[in-house]
Amino acid sequence: MHLDDRRRELAEAMETQGLWPADSPWVRRAILDTVPRHQFAPDRLWTWNGHDQYVPVDRGRDQDAWADLVYAGPEDSAITQILDGLPSSSLSCVAVVADMLDSLILEPGHRVLEVGTGAGWNAGLLAARAGAGLVTSVEVDAGLAAAADRRLTAAGLDVAVHAGDGNAGWPGAAPYDRLIATYAVDDVPWTWVEQTRPGGRLVIPWGRLGHVALTVADGGKSATGWVQGLGMFMPSRGIDQGREHHAIRGNGPPSRPVHVERDLRPFTDPHLVFALRVSHPDIRIATEETEDGLTVRLHDGVSSWATATTGQTGTTAAYEGGPRQLLVEVETGRQHWESRDTPPLWDFGMTVTPEGLQVWSGTAHAGPYMP
Repeated sequence: MHLDDRRRELAEAMETQGLWPADSPWVRRAILDTVPRHQFAPDRLWTWNGHDQYVPVDRGRDQDAWADLVYAGPEDSAITQILDGLPSSSLSCVAVVADMLDSLILEPGHRVLEVGTGAGWNAGLLAARAGAGLVTSVEVDAGLAAAADRRLTAAGLDVAVHAGDGNAGWPGAAPYDRLIATYAVDDVPWTWVEQTRPGGRLVIPWGRLGHVALTVADGGKSATGWVQGLGMFMPSRGIDQGREHHAIRGNGPPSRPVHVERDLRPFTDPHLVFALRVSHPDIRIATEETEDGLTVRLHDGVSSWATATTGQTGTTAAYEGGPRQLLVEVETGRQHWESRDTPPLWDFGMTVTPEGLQVWSGTAHAGPYMP
């Protein structure tokens, strides 16, 4: 199948699912016509083998398989780099890219800072809207930055690409009208707010689950805004993410059984998971559904873990280890969320100041939930 056919199929899937932003028609035009995704995909992509590792898919060996990864479904990213066995860069899924660009409210003539250049595709989309010479992009990986710069130049897009720490922004071209991050942060760097003009807008993936859109206040002393939508992004490089569930649990027997009365199904609800991310920021939650049932895994990145599985019969087996009772903690968080009439993630907002960030629900005065 030709690349144009795959692009057309992806466009139709976006249309059918109502994923093209109605308020930003330029996003659809840029993605489909001006800045084709495949022009920014490296010749080697990666895919999970279904068992134990990521394996390469080379354009020169299997162009159809490569194209399938580039133009997969609206919710599918294409992994472009593996470090230490794990994905470290990707072409983000089209649905999330479109949603975040819509949230940015980008206009021609805006000066834009992008942190996290990656393959350069998102920078190209920004430049197609803002205009030549108005987009600055920073990438921590010098090799990725150089490759992205070459692709942007080949596409005739004038973007200033720099190798550097995205968390430091790029003060040389500040102030910016818009800032967009392509990796998730737990704490919004104040430098990002400082480098955005009062009234300017920042769109940032937060907590690896949703993205927020913040507006800088008059005087530049804070930035406030709402969660805009879902989006799974890789974390900032160089940040200690703690130990994984399997490393904390080890190979020993479960430490203790736990009685679980309630159904695990709510843990597949992104609105609950986001609320728990706010109320219990150090607890990681992962779910896996198989023909045998639903499994929920929790850990704190340090020394506590829990696993609960509900089988097809409806019974739940749960075990945990470490000093904390994580299942009890998340159940308390779930009860609190339910007591507030289960607010969706769009009811949450964030305020960022030089002292840090606060996440609230309803209004900025109703929280914060998280210091």
